[in-house]
Formats: sequence, C-alpha cells, structure tokens
Amino acid sequence: MKKLLGPLVIIVVIIAVFAAILIPSYNGFVDGEENVNKAYAQVENQLQRRLDLIPNLVNTVKGFASHEKEVLSNIADARSKLAGAGTPEEQAAANDELSGALSRLLVVVENYPDLKADANFRQLMDELAGTENRLSVARQDYNTVVSDYNKKVKRMPGSIVASIFGFDEKEYFKADANAKEAPAVDFEGDGE
Repeated sequence: MKKLLGPLVIIVVIIAVFAAILIPSYNGFVDGEENVNKAYAQVENQLQRRLDLIPNLVNTVKGFASHEKEVLSNIADARSKLAGAGTPEEQAAANDELSGALSRLLVVVENYPDLKADANFRQLMDELAGTENRLSVARQDYNTVVSDYNKKVKRMPGSIVASIFGFDEKEYFKADANAKEAPAVDFEGDGE
C-alpha cells in the first residue's frame, strides 16, 4: 500500500498544480472575452444611435432639397447595410460607406443656406457630431480591450490554455483606408 501511496500523492499534486494554473487562466480568458463583448456592445450602441438620427436628418434635408434624391438614396442604402452588418469587419465597412454618404450630404447642404440656418437641422447635426465623438471613443475603448485580450491569447502560458479551450484572437476596428490620406482642398474653387 505504501508503494502505491507515493505515486498517488505525486499524481494528486501534479493535478492540483495543473488545476491551480489552468482554472485562473481559463477564467481570465472568460473575463477578457466578456470585456471584448461589452466593449463591442458599446460600439454597436453608438452605431445604433447614429442610425436612429439619420432618418430625422434625411427628412429635414428632404424638406429643403427634395431633388437631391441620389444623395438621400445613398444614405438610406448605406444605413441599411450598417443595420444588417454582423461582424466588426462588416460594420466597419458599412460605417465607412455611411460616413462617405453623410459627407456627400454635407456638401449638398452647402447649397442650401436656409437648411443650414434651420434650428432642427443644426440640432440634428450637433447630435450627430456628438454621436460621432462617442463612437470614436467606443471604438478606441474596444480596441484597447481587444489588445489586452489578444496579448493574453499570445503570451505563455495563456497561449496553451487559449489553444486548448478555443480562445482566439479578436479583430480590431480598423480605420478606412481612405482615412489615411489627407482630403484634397481646392482653395481656387467656387469661393471666388
């Protein structure tokens, strides 16, 4: 019996050490994954707020610039794509498309001084600008949480636990490729 007790104690100690390392590491990954999901939900929350503001903005513009159907249609299409996007990559692409459509809308607005002076339009633009700022902060927070999580996935001994239990790296929100280029400014244009 004593011969059996020695190896049994060693096996129990090995299992206890393994569990003492494995369980906290696993729980750390669960916490990290939940933090990523929470940060992503905040990004989605701000995207939804943006989506909710756009119909009001479009309706206000329609009252002043009803013949700008193409621009308004592009915004509606981009808004639908963003609402239907599922992954962070799809949302980022749809969000970039919507941002482009909104930029074109702002160019159109320049042709309608009465619209720019409209209190409702100004309020909606202020709300949209605030939402854009909150969205930027939410994306930054998301990327910070993803960075922390991905470090855990890559570092030892976490990488072993991550591979055993299927914890994979998360995707970052990435800037639109066009955002890296400065916009062209024409100082010789219509302002003369």
